Amino acid sequence: MSSRRTFLRQCGLALAAAPALSSLPAWLSSADGFTSLRGGIGTFTQRGGTIGWLATDDGIPVVDTPSPQSAPDCWNGLRERSDSPLAMVINTHHHGDHVGGNGVFARHTDRLVAHANVPELMRAGAEDGAADEKTYPTETFQDTWSEPLGDETITLRYRGPAHTGGDAIVVFENANIVHVGDLVFNRAYPFIDVGGGADSQGWIDSLETIHGALDDDTIVIHGHGNPDFGVTGGREDLLVMRDFLSALNEYVTQQRQAGASLDEMKQTKVLDGFEAFNFDWALSLADCIEAVYREQTAG
Repeated sequence: MSSRRTFLRQCGLALAAAPALSSLPAWLSSADGFTSLRGGIGTFTQRGGTIGWLATDDGIPVVDTPSPQSAPDCWNGLRERSDSPLAMVINTHHHGDHVGGNGVFARHTDRLVAHANVPELMRAGAEDGAADEKTYPTETFQDTWSEPLGDETITLRYRGPAHTGGDAIVVFENANIVHVGDLVFNRAYPFIDVGGGADSQGWIDSLETIHGALDDDTIVIHGHGNPDFGVTGGREDLLVMRDFLSALNEYVTQQRQAGASLDEMKQTKVLDGFEAFNFDWALSLADCIEAVYREQTAG
């Protein structure tokens, strides 16, 4: 089984057993997993990736959908907060912990928006015979997509291959809140989905570009987070992720030049300066090393 599928399976099991891996610290989150930020925008964390939402009189857009098990809780919680119709679902990328609840939400809207690469990546990533069981985006974009809703304007941007080959950045322009999906695993070892079009150097470049476009007041919603650091923060978190990926690439390059084998490289348990990443989580440094090794030795 590929490391990609291994992670997706491990991630589902790990988050089912320990939802706090993707949640805010207890002092920031409510008992039902919902947290309000500002401008009618908030998050939902239970199992899987971080869900974003915006409550307006004209409709509710939802960023990503949780697992089928958690999706009803998310939907019911949104109904408690607003009686506006579901305006749309936006998928930041194709992984199951971000699109797994699409089928639940598609009962309430026919608008599911994602980057143009996402439908095919979803099909390619499906377990044998499961492709027809997925609920796919109904609208896609190439570089930029934007739409007003209530007093807010939502803009989607694609910066090229990074965590996957189809990562959308979701910008709530007026509230100055950005959902970056899995471009940031906040102080947690990231999944570098080589089989799904990832490019770790492109990821580094994307983080630098996004950081430069934000300011010190921007709230950033992360796809996953170390429970000690949470799933929301500021633009400085993008640089921590960038620096880890840079150090990881440098480590693998230096080890290869020194003649080390992949197995020898994977014996390293932590990179200096990134000790916070080394907690009980679905991925290890060894997984990251193997992904970058595959990138560097491909072809």
